[in-house]
Amino acid sequence: MPRGQRKTIEEKIAAKEELVEALMTRVESEKKELEEMYREKKIKELETVNSLIADTGLKPEEVAAVLQQYVESSKSQAS
Repeated sequence: MPRGQRKTIEEKIAAKEELVEALMTRVESEKKELEEMYREKKIKELETVNSLIADTGLKPEEVAAVLQQYVESSKSQAS
């Protein structure tokens, strides 16, 4: 039973190059989508922190000072 015409090596190479290029385009697209998801996550986290700061009535500088004290206290207790 005869098969279809066989592709030349040049045709096989061209087809493989096209496939690789399409896959690279897809990878870049997926990377951009992932970066956007990370940005969205970060924004949501910052909104949560901002809301918490607003609820406490403290100024951001005061919150930063309290956190710095906490970090220093935690480090000294861990040692």
